[in-house]
Amino acid sequence: MTVTNTTNVLMVITSHDKLGNTGEKTGFWLEEFASPYYQLIDAGFNVTLASPLGGQPPLDPKSAETDFQTDATRRFEQDKANQAVLATTTKLELIDANDYAAVFYPGGHGPMWDLTTNQKSIALISAFIEQNKPVAVVCHSTSVLLNVKDKNGAAIVQGKKITGFTNSEEDAVQLTDIVPFLLEDELIKQGANYQKGDDWASFVVEDSGIISGQNPASSSEVATRLIKQLS
Repeated sequence: MTVTNTTNVLMVITSHDKLGNTGEKTGFWLEEFASPYYQLIDAGFNVTLASPLGGQPPLDPKSAETDFQTDATRRFEQDKANQAVLATTTKLELIDANDYAAVFYPGGHGPMWDLTTNQKSIALISAFIEQNKPVAVVCHSTSVLLNVKDKNGAAIVQGKKITGFTNSEEDAVQLTDIVPFLLEDELIKQGANYQKGDDWASFVVEDSGIISGQNPASSSEVATRLIKQLS
């Protein structure tokens, strides 16, 4: 089957809200959702939001702090219509890859706990890759690739240029001992050609249809590259 509408893009957001055993909250990172979301809809794409549990996905409260605000997050804060869209995400199990031209995964720490091992998500990514449709990830959401295999059973990241949140960035936010694994280490273990730029600076790589960004500052560039691939 081929995609029925080349302007349909899927965005998959975490449903996980617990930051390990700290008693603190986590979830998706606001900038990593808002910036790509607006870039896509402003470019004329129809964006479907999905999450493992459906409904309102949890926002990492830290990402709503003043220091992390951008034009896109401020726009979203005033945007009641799209806040309502986010509050009613579709259950991931109801999604069919054939209906979309590409998929984007916003980060935040949440995906490390739920989407990394979510079998529906893994199957969706496999389907997008097999259909030569772009898969875009940023920051911690690169973890959604870790358990995806190719047709020969090899890790999908093996030999590919991939980036994601670095060990040094994780250390800087003092979560090295809280997260279930260190993303940089796991990508290297899976045989990825792991790439990174300076901490907190925008850094994006593309390889074999996978577009990956290192950190929140990379989210806009990931979306720009995705739109370029789709145009």
